[in-house]
Amino acid sequence: MNNAAPIFSKNDSIKFFRTLNKKVNDYFKDNNLEKTGNWKLHLKTIVMFSIFLTPYFFLLAMDMPFWTYLLLNVVIGIGMAGVGMNVMHDGNHGAYSSKSWVNKIMGGSIYILAGNVYNWQVQHNVLHHTYTNILGHDEDLEAGRILRFTKEAKWYKHHKFQQYYSVFLYGLLTFNWAITTDFLQMKRYLKRNLSYGELKKPVIHWTTLIITKIIYFSIWLVIPMVMGITWWKVVIGFVVMHYTAGVILSVVFQLAHVVNETDNPVPDENGEIENTWAVHQLYTTANFAPKNWLVNYYTGGLNHQIEHHIFPNISHIHYSKIAEFVKETARECNLPYYEFKTTRAAIYSHFTHLRDLGRNPQLA
Repeated sequence: MNNAAPIFSKNDSIKFFRTLNKKVNDYFKDNNLEKTGNWKLHLKTIVMFSIFLTPYFFLLAMDMPFWTYLLLNVVIGIGMAGVGMNVMHDGNHGAYSSKSWVNKIMGGSIYILAGNVYNWQVQHNVLHHTYTNILGHDEDLEAGRILRFTKEAKWYKHHKFQQYYSVFLYGLLTFNWAITTDFLQMKRYLKRNLSYGELKKPVIHWTTLIITKIIYFSIWLVIPMVMGITWWKVVIGFVVMHYTAGVILSVVFQLAHVVNETDNPVPDENGEIENTWAVHQLYTTANFAPKNWLVNYYTGGLNHQIEHHIFPNISHIHYSKIAEFVKETARECNLPYYEFKTTRAAIYSHFTHLRDLGRNPQLA
C-alpha cells in the first residue's frame, strides 16, 4: 500500500449486509448444510488434478511427436489453472473443508503451481479482498508502466495499444510467479509485516520459499530431463504450460474487476471510502456467465466473483444459490449487481475498457 489503509464508511447501506447475511445463514441452517466443500468439490479435485498431472506422467513415460508433446503441455496448463481456481483457492480461503489441516494441504497445492502460500494469502486474501479495485492498495491493479487498469494510473503513449498486446502479457502471470514475483513480494510483505493470520519469522518464510522452489523446478524441469526428454523440449513445454495457465487465470480475474461497469473508488481527504465494505464489493466486482455450467464448473465459481468477495470463506460450490440472495437483497436496497450473461460479453467489456483507458486522458 502506498499510504494509510482506506477506512470504509458506516452509512445506511450497512443494512444490505445484515439482511443478506441473515438470508445466507438461514439457508445453510434450514438445509443443514456446511458452508465448506462437500463430495462435489472432492470429486472435482480428483478431476482437476487428473487433468493437471496425468499428461505429465505420459510425457515422462512415452516417446511422442513434438506436436503431441506441446498439446499435452497445453492440457497441463488447463489443469494447472483448474487446480488453482477450484482447489488451491478454496483451500487458502479456509473454504475447502471444516478441518484446517485439509485446507492447508489443499491451499499448499499452490507450491506445485509455481506460487507461495504466504505471498498469495497476503496479496489476495488481505489486499485484494479488503481494498478491491483501490489503486495503490489492491495489487491486482498494479502492472507497472506496461498496462493501465484504472484512470487514476499514469498514462503513457504505448497504452493506446494495450487492448491488443495485453492478452499476450497475461500469459506471463504464473511464469513470473515461478521466476521473480514470489521473491519480490516476500521481501516487500515481510518488510511491511503483512500477514494473513499469525506472522511467522522471516527465516521460516524464506526457507519455505527456497525449498519449495527447488522442489518445483525439480518436478517440472529436472526430472523430465533426467528421464531423457531433450532440454529444449522441456523448456518449451514449461513455457507453453505456464502461458496457457497464465492466460486463463488472468482473463478470469480481469473479467471480474477490470471492465466498463466496475468502479475504482478513491479515498477522500480523510482516507475514507464512500461505502461500507460489502457494498464496496458490489460496486467494484462483476459476475459473468452465471448460467453456463462449464464456466461455473471449471472456474471454481470465480465467475460468481460478487458472491465470492462478500463470502470468501464459503466454498464456491454454493455460489449459484447464494447469488439468488445477493441479487435479491441488492435489488431491495437499490444497489447495483453487475452481471454479464455470457463470457463473450464480459471479454468485450474488458477489452473495450482497456481501449478507453489507453486513450490520452488529456484528449478524452
